[in-house]
Amino acid sequence: MTTPPVSDVDLFADEVLLDPCPVHAELREQGPVVHLPRNDVHALTRYDVVRDALADWESFSSTSIAFNPEANEALTGTSLASDPPLHTRLRATLTENLSPRALRGLKGRIEAKADALVAELVEKGSFDAVDALARAFPLEVVADLIGFTGHARDNMLRWGQAAMQVIGPMNRRTAENFPVAGELYAWCSRVEASDLAEGSVGRGIFDAEARGAIPPGTAGHIIHQYLGAGLDTTVAAIGNAVALLGAHPDQLGLIRENPSLVPGAFNEVLRFWPPINVWGRRATRDVEVCGVTVPAGAQVAVLLGAGNRDPRHYENPDAFLVERNPVDHLGFGYGPHGCAGQGLARLEAHAVIEALSRRVERLVVGPAVRVPNNITRSIDKLPVLEVIPA
Repeated sequence: MTTPPVSDVDLFADEVLLDPCPVHAELREQGPVVHLPRNDVHALTRYDVVRDALADWESFSSTSIAFNPEANEALTGTSLASDPPLHTRLRATLTENLSPRALRGLKGRIEAKADALVAELVEKGSFDAVDALARAFPLEVVADLIGFTGHARDNMLRWGQAAMQVIGPMNRRTAENFPVAGELYAWCSRVEASDLAEGSVGRGIFDAEARGAIPPGTAGHIIHQYLGAGLDTTVAAIGNAVALLGAHPDQLGLIRENPSLVPGAFNEVLRFWPPINVWGRRATRDVEVCGVTVPAGAQVAVLLGAGNRDPRHYENPDAFLVERNPVDHLGFGYGPHGCAGQGLARLEAHAVIEALSRRVERLVVGPAVRVPNNITRSIDKLPVLEVIPA
């Protein structure tokens, strides 16, 4: 076994966060594992090694998903940052209300909400697609589902964004966002069943704690995850979908002609621009990966975005093609920690894409504005200059 190649790339530099694809391509060509001293990580760059590592929780532990010790400490006890058997119990309660059966009852309401919102925006003719659609829609859906009211509902967006930023290394972005993420941690540590709307999923988590299905005191951790892990990523995914369909009117036309392409189109959005490009793991032992050693204790950077553009796995990976339907993309992770909320995210995004494809012939979009984010790759502003209705 040998040591991996070394690169002086900084994964968390502004220019890399704004457009990671060129750096991902460079690292993939260097090798399946590349040591990055500037970030003190071993980066996994190719589809197969990323997928294998995500499946192997015994070698690659989730107790170090963040790239700074303070965030890892704060996340202790959440299903995001735990391994089986604790993870198995926590996740069962997290996903109980996100199963296909549980979500079936929401489908009609979510589709009606998306259609009404898209109809209103088409009528306006110009709007900011991120504020008016990508943020507004998931905020309303998640707030209603979890039962957030008052102060928590007003702060959801700030809290959700900060919770993702602080997973990065201890750079300026992380430092600035720690106080805001701290507000979310503090609220989740004090939240009681009565703070959440009756009949909501949030109330149901407290019921699970009361009947002993999860350890005492963990209901707040689970609610933290719904907001901390689920909101900013869904906003990013929907914003990316609108931007890509605006930039590729031919692909929007294909969906309009064949609405059964909607799920595949969203899979392609998640492959092409995954909402999360990098995620952390800790090597629990010396692990051999394609003949090189990831040493025990090493912080690992799992490059989901690099895996999703690996030409060894996807033909013509830099083309956005809604007919590709890459069901095995890494945008939602993989293995025991595969995104617990992906069913809800799909429901929301499918509803938006379907409503757009039915009501819109073409979206004329201005330049997308991105802001560097340590973990989430999202669009901050996307002006829709004109809507040509269907």
